[in-house]
Amino acid sequence: MLAYVGVSNERENAHSRPRLVAILLASFIGFLAGQLVASLLESLGATLAHFRGGLGALVALTVPPWWANVLGLVGLWIGFSGAIAYAYGPGGLRPWVNQWRFRPSDVGYLALGPLLQLGVDLAYRPFHLRHLDQPVKHLFNGSRGATFVLVGVLTTVVAPFFEEWFFRGVIYRALAEGLEVRSSRLAVIVATIGSAALFAAAHGEPAQFAGLFVLGVVLATLVWRTRRLTPSVLTHASFNAAAFVAVVAQRAGHG
Repeated sequence: MLAYVGVSNERENAHSRPRLVAILLASFIGFLAGQLVASLLESLGATLAHFRGGLGALVALTVPPWWANVLGLVGLWIGFSGAIAYAYGPGGLRPWVNQWRFRPSDVGYLALGPLLQLGVDLAYRPFHLRHLDQPVKHLFNGSRGATFVLVGVLTTVVAPFFEEWFFRGVIYRALAEGLEVRSSRLAVIVATIGSAALFAAAHGEPAQFAGLFVLGVVLATLVWRTRRLTPSVLTHASFNAAAFVAVVAQRAGHG
């Protein structure tokens, strides 16, 4: 009887595992689809704005216009949404009951983001790397006034939501719950490292990889410890917000 129960539980656990390979493949396709949709939207925007040179000239710009950045982000999030929908549907990933629940103590995570931003900046400082601020310039230097605020809201509020749901809510969880390894702790370690590496690589900034990898490890750890996505979203949002505030301060100083 005991042996039967053990086999039954093992079969139940195997049945409840998410479809790891399928989810990872869907995530990869979703990321590529997001890039494609972003390019299509940017091409449409270039046509409507009568931008000389079209998409080719737009992509070559170091500092694109604000509308190109907005359309690029929206296109990427559309791809993310498709992958998320697959993971929580046919992929067999079960939502945590309280994964979006907010607790008053979560406000403390808003302080963690700027601390991580400061720590990453200090870690990079001895290397005197150039163009570390290029991604920030790419996002914000083409916007002014209301469009600057719009890009700021999208990158500090909306982007963390989609990225956390995609990288932690889908990829991390699929690895942590779908891997067949000797122990669940080993699966969590592999999932943390793997999701953090993919998160860092997806930004396409080699110089930023180490800092983004560390951020990804911290965010995955928060999800593992709390079994919620809200803490990682708040930490990610305040991390991005610290960079946004630095841009605001820089513009105020030059003004």
